[in-house]
Amino acid sequence: MLRDITIRDLGIIDEAVLELSPGLNVVTGETGAGKTMVVTGLGLLLGGRAAADLVRAGSDRLSVEGIAELAVDHPAVVRAVEAGAEVDEGLVLARTVAAQGRSRAHLGGRTVPVGVLAEVGERLVAVHGQADQWRLRSAEEHRVVLDGFEPRVGQLLAAYQQTYDEHHRLAAELQQLRTAARERVREADALRVALEEIEAVDPQPGEDEELRLEDDRLSHADALRDGASRAHVLLSGDEQAWEAGSQGALAAIGEAVTALEPWTAHDPALAELHRRLADLSYLASDLTTDLAGYLADVDVDPARLAQVQERRAALGRLQRKYGETVEDVLTWAQESSRTLLTLEGADARIEEIEARLAELTPRLGAQGAELHDARADAAQRLGSAVTTELGRLAMPRARLVVGVTTQAHEHGLELPSGGRVRYSRNGIDEVEIALAANAGAPPRSVTKAASGGELSRVMLALEVATHGGSTVPTFVFDEVDAGIGGKAGVEVGARLAELARTAQVIVVTHLAQVAAYADRHLVVRKADDGQVAASGIVEVTGDERVRELARMMSGDDGPAATEHAQQLLDSAQGTGAARPGGRRRSR
Repeated sequence: MLRDITIRDLGIIDEAVLELSPGLNVVTGETGAGKTMVVTGLGLLLGGRAAADLVRAGSDRLSVEGIAELAVDHPAVVRAVEAGAEVDEGLVLARTVAAQGRSRAHLGGRTVPVGVLAEVGERLVAVHGQADQWRLRSAEEHRVVLDGFEPRVGQLLAAYQQTYDEHHRLAAELQQLRTAARERVREADALRVALEEIEAVDPQPGEDEELRLEDDRLSHADALRDGASRAHVLLSGDEQAWEAGSQGALAAIGEAVTALEPWTAHDPALAELHRRLADLSYLASDLTTDLAGYLADVDVDPARLAQVQERRAALGRLQRKYGETVEDVLTWAQESSRTLLTLEGADARIEEIEARLAELTPRLGAQGAELHDARADAAQRLGSAVTTELGRLAMPRARLVVGVTTQAHEHGLELPSGGRVRYSRNGIDEVEIALAANAGAPPRSVTKAASGGELSRVMLALEVATHGGSTVPTFVFDEVDAGIGGKAGVEVGARLAELARTAQVIVVTHLAQVAAYADRHLVVRKADDGQVAASGIVEVTGDERVRELARMMSGDDGPAATEHAQQLLDSAQGTGAARPGGRRRSR
């Protein structure tokens, strides 16, 4: 439910807070007191169109904020969370409109597009006023209203949609496979050629780097050998020394070790130097041996060099086509092999899909026909129920007709009867709610056959007849009592109270007969300067409520008027059921 709504600087409203309760909330007030601004503010909160002239004169912006308390899995909360809203302490909706006309929307502490606010609003509140009959303007909503009337229709729709989704997915896959058959053959041929080329070379992981190193070594074998040989001579000092009579570094280090050895016992520092020279002698000896081994292994092998370079060239051709490294080439080959298997198995998949569709298509046709029959039966009962309700709402000659029709189509869904019809995920039907406003008049689209006030009453009748079938927790009615009074007003109040047993209802009314049924009665009052101040919307109870009802009935609160008002209140509250939460209706 909506817990409260705060409005600032909207029209004649300076600041006002509507504290709402479960059940039936009625908003009343003298003509021009600002009741309409309450509905306007709620419309802005739900993503309605904003206009600069709504901002109160002298203010730079208007703002509306509302807090809703909903279950965490309610569609409005789910959509809000998808938009990034925080909902831990209730769902907070806010809207501001600047005097220049710019509008901003906020949801759960996050700035959101106004469209998102509207999406949440449609799941949260159904507004029924002369300009807000969105549930009757949309043909799709006509179907939703009918499907929510009886649980069996909803169950049949769910079963149909499950079959439809599988059928639609498989049909799309089959179409794609058939359409791409030629491209699939070309792609498979290209993959086979590429995989054969890679298989012929048979690259091994890391081979490209190993060959690069070997190529570099073989290409510089002479230089490597010369350098290692000179280093060996400089260390070992053999007879082929570069300078006649010179000795190698290894011998010189040995002499240095020998020169220090007799004196190491006399000075620890010299002993440490001697130890380091000895280590250097061992290292030089090892290096000399290793250099000799390296010289023995370094060969100038032109044949091997040619083999390495030829192998590198073969790998390079693969890398230019299929990946930067051998590993990339091998990965491409693995993925392409899987793709080739898929492509080669497409014919088998086509046969599999065709067999499954042969099972699903007649089942879908049978489910669509069954759903159609159930809707047709439900449509008759809904039409009768709403027509009865309209008779109680000062529309005794009105008749509501819910049409359920199909459209033939040569390529449509085949029904068990043999005909083919258009179909969609929601079935084979087109649903239209039509109204014959007077006896003998042909049924017409309900939005064209009824006035604004009548539309609100039609929606009230629909909501009462289908109560429990909607996930919208709050209903708002504006002008629902336009053009009626007396007994008809009492009936309108009774039907609103009936709807309020299962939902929160907010009604802006000028009829005492409607206000008498309220669980919470809110009065909009203007201050002497013509503005609605912070305390301008108050709840009235007890004698104050009786006086407000008397004012609404006769324009004064004299003894006769208050007595009549008390009788009306007693009558309405005496027939009212306990409101949600177990509390009786407040007087």
